[in-house]
Amino acid sequence: MRVGDSIASIHKMCAAAFLLGMIAATPAQADDGDIPSVVEIPSGWFWQGSDSVERQYAYQIDEQVYGHDLSRRNRWYDIEADKWHVHLLSYHIAKTPVTNDQYAAFIEDTGHPAPEMTRDEWNRQGLIYNFDTIQPFLWSKGKPPRRRGNHPVVLVSWQDAEAYVQWLGEKTGKKWALPSELHWEKAVRGPKGAFYPWGNIFDPDRLNSGDRGPFDTMPVGQFEPGPYGLYDGAGQVFEWTSTSAQAGYRLVKGGSWDDRGCGVCRPAARHGRPEHLKHILIGFRVMYLD
Repeated sequence: MRVGDSIASIHKMCAAAFLLGMIAATPAQADDGDIPSVVEIPSGWFWQGSDSVERQYAYQIDEQVYGHDLSRRNRWYDIEADKWHVHLLSYHIAKTPVTNDQYAAFIEDTGHPAPEMTRDEWNRQGLIYNFDTIQPFLWSKGKPPRRRGNHPVVLVSWQDAEAYVQWLGEKTGKKWALPSELHWEKAVRGPKGAFYPWGNIFDPDRLNSGDRGPFDTMPVGQFEPGPYGLYDGAGQVFEWTSTSAQAGYRLVKGGSWDDRGCGVCRPAARHGRPEHLKHILIGFRVMYLD
């Protein structure tokens, strides 16, 4: 073979390899910044729920911070699952809640309504926060608030989160979903059933809660991760799950930047919210099964 023929052959092979690489590339590889980063949660057992010792601890820290026993009188933590040993197969779950930038890719691709609300729409939800309070979180003309691209997206209903999950599946070819309560709780607290991702003693320096401020969402991943490498599983924002609380309601987990105490920030804590609710304290993260 002549030298010229050899060079031509090499060029052809390189071109073919390049085309094969383009064909093999997945959407996730092409637009990696739009796809949530995940960690693998291994198959195995974990302790889900709480016992009387943990619930009493949660009531006590609430009382110390707030100076009243409202959570105890309303029995907020008595609805938690009784502590039990559960086995789950392996799965992957997002390291952080879905961010404004990640959600913006979905909005741009699909034309789904962005987290924008009028005063009347907000007031109809009957929440204690006035409309002025939500201004920093509102999107404008389909774009997220400035300098908040890496903050968790909020003002999304459960239906909005489900629409995002469907888009993510179409984009990547994976079966994404909102985590069930069980999948969420194992990923956040680890296998040993600790009260918090870091242990059994509340530490306000380990999460974004109302105990230390800034009384706002903050960029994701600012605190030490939990046992499996998840960030912001306690505090920051409540997160929608796929688990039904009752007809038209879904469980949210994790506590928020506005909570103090923080009994409600424990992974075992749970409460139901209407599926249509759009709140400045609620976001979501995603998962997929192996």
